[in-house]
Amino acid sequence: MNVTDKSDFAPIYDSLVAEHGDVPAEAREAAEEIQREAAEALDWSKVRGGG
Repeated sequence: MNVTDKSDFAPIYDSLVAEHGDVPAEAREAAEEIQREAAEALDWSKVRGGG
């Protein structure tokens, strides 16, 4: 795929985002939040007196 082929997909992607929202961005944000929560839940430093 060359540069001109990629630009052909932009209107399709834009219309999908307009119709359904930016699903990849929302999934990425949810995954980052889950990673933060998991890191906090698995942080034993407070229990051991380190925090």
